[in-house]
Amino acid sequence: MTQVKNILVVGGGIGGQSVAIALKKAGFEPEIVEIHQEFNVYGVGIIQQANALRALDAIGVADEAIRRGSPYGKVKLCIPTGQQIGEAGTPPIGHFPSHNGISRKILHDILFNEAQQTGIKYRMGLTIETINNHENGVDVTFTDGTSGSYDILIAADGINSKVRKMVFGEYKPNYVGLSVWRYAFPRPKDLDTGYIYFGKKSKIGIIPMTAESCYIFLNSAEGDNPIIPENQLVEKLKSYMRAFPVPMVQELVEQVTDAKLVNYRTLETLKMTEPWYKNRVIVIGDAAHATIPQLGSGAALAIEDAIVLTEELQKSSSVNDAFANFMNRRLKRCQMVVEASETLGQWEVLEYSGQSLPEGANMGMLMGKTTMALTAEI
Repeated sequence: MTQVKNILVVGGGIGGQSVAIALKKAGFEPEIVEIHQEFNVYGVGIIQQANALRALDAIGVADEAIRRGSPYGKVKLCIPTGQQIGEAGTPPIGHFPSHNGISRKILHDILFNEAQQTGIKYRMGLTIETINNHENGVDVTFTDGTSGSYDILIAADGINSKVRKMVFGEYKPNYVGLSVWRYAFPRPKDLDTGYIYFGKKSKIGIIPMTAESCYIFLNSAEGDNPIIPENQLVEKLKSYMRAFPVPMVQELVEQVTDAKLVNYRTLETLKMTEPWYKNRVIVIGDAAHATIPQLGSGAALAIEDAIVLTEELQKSSSVNDAFANFMNRRLKRCQMVVEASETLGQWEVLEYSGQSLPEGANMGMLMGKTTMALTAEI
């Protein structure tokens, strides 16, 4: 095991909490700093594929995620009128289903509770002010004026990572020309699995979230001016939904009533050049490899990062070896997901603008190939 004890994790999201839990259970002493004063997670729902559940199992929370979420099989791919044209998803891995739908808030609560039970220290409402990153450790000052010294600093502070900018310089996220809309609903009685309907100007998915709830996601191309005023969100989302005459979508349209519950955001990717580490600072999750939700794997990659980094710190003889081995295991896998998602996004932009797809383009095939590759061991 590396001669490492005290570890600072910057960011208390899915990746940050996952790596802190994994590290604590492996005998390290992680501490989380989170810029928000309190956790106020909305974000509606996320899709957990079997590899995400496998990673969560390594920190002991997969069964609780399944219990509080909604496991389901392969996703049915359909035209707007409901006729099925294919399916997407991987076979189960062990006792883990092809998919588990879950509220982002519930997943966050599960991780937070596990972190509390394992004794992880949180410092809320602050982040890093300065970093002295040297060969033997990291000295930092925080935005509240306090300071600390750590053996390692793990940046898990998202696509706009402050730590990444301070240590590695400027990386600008890449807007892919698409936006995603999400909204939560009571679960329709006939929702037996996930559904995705492909339209001419958008696609919509209906995803189980708990036994009583579901959410929709809708992808649209909003062009070069994708910012939408809050007072237009409800009607614009409803207008997109009306383009799908299938009854399961139409029964949800009039339930969209509150602009503050419309989770709308533009879609961006980010790919750090390797290595994602320098001296004793390492970057994981969206801060290193932010993807778009076309493959539903962003959170899964962050959790996998957490597991692999912990394993390498346990078995490598030096921090540099641990970081290098982490890169060997993570780089190609994460790049594969980001690049496949970007390609799917590019094809969607072409479709929604009425242009022809490149010869040989096959969304279902690319989705299937990439998700099957994710079933391989990490």
